[in-house]
Amino acid sequence: MSPKRRVLIVCDSYPPVLGGSEIEAQRVASGLIARGHQVRVLCSGGGPMPKVSEWVDPAGVPVSILTRDATGATKDRLFALQVALNLFDRRDEYDIVYFLMQGLHLAAGLPTAHALGKTAVMKISGDGIITTMQRSRLGRLELGWLMKWRVPVMLLNENMMREAESAGFRREQLVWMPNPVEIDKFRPAQPGEASEWRSAHGIPREVFCVVYTGRLSHEKGIRELLQGFAGAAREIPNAFLVLVGDGPMRSELESLASSLGVADRVRFVGRVPLMEVPFWLRAGDVFALTSPNEGFSCALVEAMASGLACVVSDIPANRQLVEDGVQGITVPYDGIDRISAALRQLASDPPTRQSMGVASRQTAENYSIERVVDRYENLFDSAVQSRQ
Repeated sequence: MSPKRRVLIVCDSYPPVLGGSEIEAQRVASGLIARGHQVRVLCSGGGPMPKVSEWVDPAGVPVSILTRDATGATKDRLFALQVALNLFDRRDEYDIVYFLMQGLHLAAGLPTAHALGKTAVMKISGDGIITTMQRSRLGRLELGWLMKWRVPVMLLNENMMREAESAGFRREQLVWMPNPVEIDKFRPAQPGEASEWRSAHGIPREVFCVVYTGRLSHEKGIRELLQGFAGAAREIPNAFLVLVGDGPMRSELESLASSLGVADRVRFVGRVPLMEVPFWLRAGDVFALTSPNEGFSCALVEAMASGLACVVSDIPANRQLVEDGVQGITVPYDGIDRISAALRQLASDPPTRQSMGVASRQTAENYSIERVVDRYENLFDSAVQSRQ
């Protein structure tokens, strides 16, 4: 049994801010707390965070919100200062500092933790981030400290491992750490569930329903997905696309749907409470994620846990979850014709969709909170031992 640890998780943003890293932080924190570890999150504030300094979130995680009204560079500097001060002031309350993502708070917090003799670990959440860090003085400083002090660095896929090694990290310092999924909450639909949810939300019961969940932003490849769907919809009379989420591209995408002649077959659901996301996934027949870059998509693994066949971009992060022809179909992220063909193929072959959905669920179970928290406990144990 792993010793009980006292952990501070330092992350710039945290739920109800939506994003893969934010959701990962909350799930890991609540999973560790369920096993008897003491965990506290240090994060920045501003909307939609509550306007308090100390808060216990809906998952039961204690959260210290270190900034309130500051924005932009001022907020970044204030948050970094507050992180360093909190690490010092709370030095008797924790043993391990988990830095989630890079930034000024890492530059302030990492040397503070090191000077206090605390064990530190760090997670980077996407392809290209280490390369981007190498281009700035601050990023090079952070990378240098991580290497010099042999801080375990968690990464999400093999491409990120190669990127880190190219930057100078030793392989033994790098740890593959996937994002967890709540497999009890994200589960396959029971008979009648999908049609009931569709009817309650104005979606025809008998459509072939393609679902996307996440931000409506350029880095998610939504324009190509919408164009690919429009191509498939010309041959699939009952095709319907549901986009769950919001973001800066929404108006552009609404105009694009109109110009493509599919506005009446695309539903922009907007941002929904986190508790609703599993229901929208269970209402779908297929999940689509055609982004050009991912680390380890929480949205994808949630859809897989929900028992959906998936059409995904052929990138390293997605290939570690979806084998072409097994859990779904891989396509070029900008391959509009290939996206259309994949959707047509799955629309016309319900038995294959079902078998892919079963395989998706089986794969997602490998990333349950229980299994991922096991990996965190092993990491903490080895990181503490290496400092002794």
